[in-house]
Amino acid sequence: MHPTNVRSIITDVNPLSSISEAYRTLRTNLQYAEVDRSLQLLMVTSANPKEGKTTTINNLAVAYAQTEKSVLLVDADLRKPTAHGTFQISNRCGLTHVLTGKATTNEALKKTHIPNLHIMPSGSIPPNPSELLGSRKMDQLLEELRSKYDHVLIDTPPVLAVSDAQIMASRCDGVLLVVNARSVKRQQVVKARDALQFVQARIVGVALNQTANRDRSNYYEYQLDH
Repeated sequence: MHPTNVRSIITDVNPLSSISEAYRTLRTNLQYAEVDRSLQLLMVTSANPKEGKTTTINNLAVAYAQTEKSVLLVDADLRKPTAHGTFQISNRCGLTHVLTGKATTNEALKKTHIPNLHIMPSGSIPPNPSELLGSRKMDQLLEELRSKYDHVLIDTPPVLAVSDAQIMASRCDGVLLVVNARSVKRQQVVKARDALQFVQARIVGVALNQTANRDRSNYYEYQLDH
């Protein structure tokens, strides 16, 4: 495993920090979004790369697991997967192997050192990510995962990069859009929102990362998309 692939997950290594508390607040606010409709399958994405979507979903998955609910993080970023490196698990068998019939669901599920949290890594990078994610096999897999876990969190590529996020968004109960307040332009966020709404995705919130106030650097806000 390459050390450069390893990312520390602050909700795991420093659960008492203010940033960890911000993730727990995000988790709580997402739970309020479930009042009228289940949010069992939650997709996390961003408009562009390097906005913090993967960091957000990793920490959010840990935060959910800390409530003693069964949680699965699915690495559906089949172009630049990172979950296996972050959680130090094998990527020899993962999502793409299930979708192509080369492995069973149980074979692709990996335990982590964090209680209640499992990972389904990406598996081998395929030549046709969009087709795999849009397949009937993917629909069947998601229904199976619903029956196994309380919460399923799905990481995808950025919305504006490729069509993968749109394909997955239409299959999930809700989408959390992560926005880097320092780098992303407003029109890009609007374009990402419109792309998700075009496929009738349910945007349940926006997590603002790297806000201007120095005291709130790396703080994640939650706000409903009106």
